[in-house]
Amino acid sequence: MAVPKYRTSRSKARMRRSHQKLAPQKVSECPHCHEPKLPHRACPHCGYYNGMEVVSVTKNE
Repeated sequence: MAVPKYRTSRSKARMRRSHQKLAPQKVSECPHCHEPKLPHRACPHCGYYNGMEVVSVTKNE
């Protein structure tokens, strides 16, 4: 089994991990109420998805 001969420096370890960061979430606009929402999900503000109401949303005022 291969064993490293020398300890990996902090710089090399951090350079290797530089691509493991989180990407920002993509946000789209709801065509019904124009609020921001995640793509391919029902709108949490109005409950519409693909032109139909799929979730009933009650407003607490």
